[in-house]
Amino acid sequence: MEENKFTFENPEYRHTYWHSCSHIMAQAVKRLWPEVKLAIGPAIAEGWYYDLYAPFAFTPEHLGKIEEEMRKICKEKLKIERFELPRAEALEFMKDEPFKVELIEDLPEGEAISFYRQGEFTDLCAGPHLDSTGRVKGNAIKLLACNASYWRGDAKRESLQRIYGIAFPKKDELDAYVQRLEEAKKRDHRKIGRDMRLFMTDDLVGRGLPMFLPRGYTVWRELENYIRDKEIRLGYQHVMTPCVGTVDLYITSGHWEHYQQNMFPAMEVEDEMYVLRPMNCPHHMRIYASRPHSYRDLPLRIGEIAHDFRYEASGTLKGIERGRHFCQNDAHLFVTPEQIKEEVSRVCDLIFDTYKDFHITDYRCVLSLRDPADKEKYHQDDEMWNNAESALREVLVELGIDFTEEIGEAAFYGPKLDVNVRPAVGAEYTLSTCQLDFCLPAKFDLKYIDSDGSEKTPVVLHRAILGSLDRFMAYLIEETMGAFPTWLAPVQVKLLTVTDRANAYATEFMDRLLDAGVRVELDDRNEKIGKKIREATLEKTPYMLVIGDRDIESGTVSVRTRAGEDRGAVPAGDFLAQVVKEIRERS
Repeated sequence: MEENKFTFENPEYRHTYWHSCSHIMAQAVKRLWPEVKLAIGPAIAEGWYYDLYAPFAFTPEHLGKIEEEMRKICKEKLKIERFELPRAEALEFMKDEPFKVELIEDLPEGEAISFYRQGEFTDLCAGPHLDSTGRVKGNAIKLLACNASYWRGDAKRESLQRIYGIAFPKKDELDAYVQRLEEAKKRDHRKIGRDMRLFMTDDLVGRGLPMFLPRGYTVWRELENYIRDKEIRLGYQHVMTPCVGTVDLYITSGHWEHYQQNMFPAMEVEDEMYVLRPMNCPHHMRIYASRPHSYRDLPLRIGEIAHDFRYEASGTLKGIERGRHFCQNDAHLFVTPEQIKEEVSRVCDLIFDTYKDFHITDYRCVLSLRDPADKEKYHQDDEMWNNAESALREVLVELGIDFTEEIGEAAFYGPKLDVNVRPAVGAEYTLSTCQLDFCLPAKFDLKYIDSDGSEKTPVVLHRAILGSLDRFMAYLIEETMGAFPTWLAPVQVKLLTVTDRANAYATEFMDRLLDAGVRVELDDRNEKIGKKIREATLEKTPYMLVIGDRDIESGTVSVRTRAGEDRGAVPAGDFLAQVVKEIRERS
């Protein structure tokens, strides 16, 4: 690793490189517009950003000027030097930068206050940084976007502008990255969803509250039916519970203490306080508690396609991938300790079987553990955590599942297995999860009578296979660029008539398709056939059946695919049988 210490292959060096770039960008901004005030400029997973307070809005033209000035600073090869100041001197030094002053005032007494100087520019910073601006390749810098942000993430504080940037040691690496961004734009589910009329958002309805249009809801409903059918065959019992609950319910579960910042504000109704639910486990706990249970009843698998609401910051909202309303493919499995291994194994089998059906092959498994030092995020019970983490780790090892471990990623009540997918573009994210919970059953005083007649507390597995249907659909849109497999496509077959003479024949065949359960539309407009084909292709319709006089005479349909393949005339009955088989087998 030593030989790669100062290369981009080393994450620490990459972080230092990008952090130095953020200072170069801030220096360029101050050179161009001295009146701009600096907030913070950290390195992030890909590149960096800097939050700025300016009396004007940054435009693409401004970003171009900043890039040009950054290249000059790189050519100047300014030495980057670290120094420290006592608190009083630090405050005086930064007196014209109010955000820096606030940061200094918040530092604990006695903590070193460090700065980094490059030429005429100095910034408050813990570092580390490169030793010279000349280490950064000016021709491989790109400023990507400027978005709104709030000082310290507080909507009640100052409104800032956040400029994002990226840089690489070589120009061709930057070019490749920009090309990936262009590919991401083409695959962006928000654009495809709009073009294909799958879903929409409306500011009057509210940010982060997408609405599924008829075609999008068709896809959503197919996903719901798919996973529910699989669960029914595996012994799940499905329920429907309210989208609200009392605050007392979430105080009992612990969500009010550990998760309140992600919940919508409470509302008072007839002297009771209610809140939109962020998850469904408290409701399912109460269903379990509604009647006595024996060990013979377990495992009890309660499933729900549930509507949930979480207060996500506006800057994190992203179409149906991340919204304030979403639907979870949720389930809670109430088991005895002896059943943990078998039920986790069954959940894993269901996850990987589902991934096989959707041709998902690029993923990794993560054992998400608590951070013992975080007293606010996690339920405090060391013995419970040690037992739960050891139990889940042991099960994964016995099942032969390859996994890595990550500290601080557990749910507040227990460890979990996260399955993270790597999409065609962008960073990986969690799609499926299985969580082991000794905490909530105890909080809700859940019991079952064991074989020896004693009263025991069950263990609960929280699991989601498709995660949220919304996010899973966003993933599929971007992976397929909207070209869903035939069984999922909102319109599976489109009939395109060449002349009005074909309308009756096309209508009759459409009825046969509908009777067979095929989603079909008829385009009998008085338009040229080329235009009809182009429009159906843009809609990503799997099959287009061009129907003219010859088809009427011979009882055929002329088949075209969205990929541009012309299969020629096919007996109508043969096509019907083929498409029904393809849909049934989800091939």
